[in-house]
Amino acid sequence: MELIINGEKISIPGHIKTASELLSYFQLEDKVLIVELNEAILEKSVHQATTLSDGDRIEIVHFVGGG
Repeated sequence: MELIINGEKISIPGHIKTASELLSYFQLEDKVLIVELNEAILEKSVHQATTLSDGDRIEIVHFVGGG
């Protein structure tokens, strides 16, 4: 499946079906972040139930501490 993640076309393995699985694939499941799917922000509570489709546009923004 091909997704556009943060503006870059990326091929991901076909076994990844949900937003939650995508975050695990990129080892981001424990980070504080915002996920946007096709211009709609996803609540964390729906990551497991949100299925992905070929061509979806995803933005992943995580917070970095510093000063």
